[in-house]
Amino acid sequence: MATMHSLDNVIWQALTTRDAQFAESFDEARRFVREVGPLGAFYEHGTRGYASLAGLVGPGGTVGLFLDEPYAARPGWSFVVGAPLLQMVADNGIARPAGPDVRADIVDLGPQDSPEMIELTALTKPGPFGSRTHELGTYLGIRIEGKLVAMSGERLKVPGHTEVSAVCTHPEYTGKGYAGILMTEGMKRIRDRGETPFLHVRQDNVRAVEIYKRLGFRVRKVGHFAVLRKE
Repeated sequence: MATMHSLDNVIWQALTTRDAQFAESFDEARRFVREVGPLGAFYEHGTRGYASLAGLVGPGGTVGLFLDEPYAARPGWSFVVGAPLLQMVADNGIARPAGPDVRADIVDLGPQDSPEMIELTALTKPGPFGSRTHELGTYLGIRIEGKLVAMSGERLKVPGHTEVSAVCTHPEYTGKGYAGILMTEGMKRIRDRGETPFLHVRQDNVRAVEIYKRLGFRVRKVGHFAVLRKE
């Protein structure tokens, strides 16, 4: 029997390995504690997987899933939103700055910065970001006159790989290369630990996909993101 790649069913693998300390579980389902984020997963797609997930989220609860195929309607669940999702990996050892060659001071972000991080992600919507999301890994930022204007961090962690996530720039400061600067530094730090960077991006976010390709990422697989609500 072939061994599953660590980037397949990646949320499940994260919540049962390097992110296990952030997991809630019920039978064959796992999810991040709510303060960290809404993502969840089951061991195997099917009746038992969805039954386990239902026991975990409870009536009226929602969960975000990464699926291999588009979500197909199932009794007891409502589809909220979703989109085709690219999983990209930077496994060639190359990290090229994207955009203009801009010099900026990079700062490490911590718990004291969480309110500003939440404010910036609420404005730019790179993905869900909760009061404890910053605990998932290293978060880097750029401040202009004391204001946090760009950030990038880490989310899912599985053996040998770390996900680059929460990449965002305040609308008043876009086009200056800040995202590329932060991602390049984050990727360097991940590689310095002997790991490979990867990320997820909506397939229709063409501009972001092109930036990530210039940074050295390639498309590994096409999946589907789905937010479901338990009825």
